[in-house]
Amino acid sequence: MERMVIPMRNIPRARRIRRKPPVMLLSLLIGLLAAALWGGWSLREQQKLADKVVRLHILANSDSEEDQALKLEVRDSVLARAEEILMASDGRREAEETLREHLGELVALAGKAVEAEGYAYPVTVELANTLFPTREYTGFRLPAGDYLALRVVIGEGGGRNWWCVVFPPLCAQSTTDLAQTAMSAGLAYEDVALMTEASGGYVLKFKSIELWEWLKERMGR
Repeated sequence: MERMVIPMRNIPRARRIRRKPPVMLLSLLIGLLAAALWGGWSLREQQKLADKVVRLHILANSDSEEDQALKLEVRDSVLARAEEILMASDGRREAEETLREHLGELVALAGKAVEAEGYAYPVTVELANTLFPTREYTGFRLPAGDYLALRVVIGEGGGRNWWCVVFPPLCAQSTTDLAQTAMSAGLAYEDVALMTEASGGYVLKFKSIELWEWLKERMGR
């Protein structure tokens, strides 16, 4: 009996089985494992850094030119007083306690700044854990993640935000003073290196942190 041989070109595409070379699959698995390890390490580094800083987050009433200018007036008033009362703070925990003790004073100060410009917007000031995107400042960056933040909300809080770091007081520091200011407040050299180019490849680390934060958000839905 003769066997019938069907040429491959006559077999429907849906019936063809294509196997990926084992080397390609192995390379893919190794790449995924490396990405997971790198992302996990970067996320831990971000969390260690977040435990040592307090962010400042000013939310304007709207994006109008007037409300954005008002935001900066409120920022200047709150930031100046916050940095003053935090001068003697030794570490993030003490800074948080000091800020909580002065929340009433800070909200009154922000309210006076609003009134001085002729507005009647309500103002709230609170300490809250806040999810921040990666932000770039003069001389340093902070990776995306959850941070304790001094949040000042003006009116509806629907305008463009202003972010910085109130502890350590890095908002107005020059690039040359940044490392000294940060480390005097309890940050380690590795923390400063993560924030600056001294870390070598910090952009890639930040991207992996952003990916992990995105995955966490997706899985939490």
